[in-house]
Amino acid sequence: MILHDPSLNMAFRDYGIMLPIAPDRASRVAEFLGKDGALSSFPGPVLDIPGALGLLGEAGSRPVLDRADLERVHQRDFVAALYGDPGRGAPAEGRPDTMSGLEGALLYAYELIDSRGRPHRYEPDRALKPLPALFDTILAQVGGTYLACRLALGQIGAPPGAAGFCYYLGGGMHHARYDSGSGFCLVNDIMIAARKIQAEGRARLIWIVDVDAHKGDGTAELVRFARNRGGPGEPGGIGARGVYGPVLTLSVHMASGWPLDAESLAAARPGRAPLVQSDIDIGIEAGEEAAYVPRLKEGLCGMEKLSAGASGPMPDLAIVVDGADPYEHDGLPSSGLLRLSLDQCLARDRLIYTFLRERHIPSAWIMAGGYGDRAWEPPARFLEGLPEPRR
Repeated sequence: MILHDPSLNMAFRDYGIMLPIAPDRASRVAEFLGKDGALSSFPGPVLDIPGALGLLGEAGSRPVLDRADLERVHQRDFVAALYGDPGRGAPAEGRPDTMSGLEGALLYAYELIDSRGRPHRYEPDRALKPLPALFDTILAQVGGTYLACRLALGQIGAPPGAAGFCYYLGGGMHHARYDSGSGFCLVNDIMIAARKIQAEGRARLIWIVDVDAHKGDGTAELVRFARNRGGPGEPGGIGARGVYGPVLTLSVHMASGWPLDAESLAAARPGRAPLVQSDIDIGIEAGEEAAYVPRLKEGLCGMEKLSAGASGPMPDLAIVVDGADPYEHDGLPSSGLLRLSLDQCLARDRLIYTFLRERHIPSAWIMAGGYGDRAWEPPARFLEGLPEPRR
């Protein structure tokens, strides 16, 4: 099924944020799929958040998501700053004094202030809403990712023996790190959803398969930091005695460029690791697009081998970070080192879908990166071509 709720549109320009993000990308995907009966063969309905909650037997306009869910993943002082606790959120070393509290965290995460304290792709005089008000929509987006996981695990509408599938037209904030936002991502919805699902006992082992153009650096950091702390269920932690299970990460991304270039690494704050490895990292150099799908297949097989050593044969859930920014027509300059054709984007997504389906692994897909007027095309064409599940 598809999870789409227009009320979760970030509408960045309403806050004076002038990023090259099409405000109607999700709606264009949904409109395309509804055109000429294209959804007639799709396995499941298109639901908004209240409708999805109702399908799960729960009431409300959005999933219950509280501060503890963020603190399960992010540093408590950082979460305190987001929630406006007095005396919290002082600017970190290297940031202008204006970057404190929730507003400062947003300015930093969305790169709205340059090193000299000047606005960068930010025009507050044109804003229709105060910048801190964006936090509510971001939290709602996090709730959407969590709900997509629930729907996938519930296998609602799927025939017996078929793995559940839900594609959420939102989410994908994979650059948010342990103690700060980064790369247009304030908090990491992927890890917040994964840990909440595990804490509720709905899944143990979870895969995160990230095919955004940019390395999933925040997700990798959050997973690795949890392991280093000996977190419950993590390899090296307290294992089966814990509440959570392990998370394994795969990231296929540009081999250079942001966040891997020398300038980005040098800009990392002193005293912290600028880059943490995913369990499987696959860097694709410019001009290697033909190798993308074969190397992705190798990576998925590698995840299968890691799973056998981590907690058994198969994950209970896969979260697919389905970025459209590797597409050759993407509008973000920093994505330009990876230029997949539409056919290559579709081959990528069909490989993941088939690999997971054949192994009966439920999957929650999130839309992630995609910029410019044509960013809707890869997810729309992928969803259009999905086969009806066998009954």
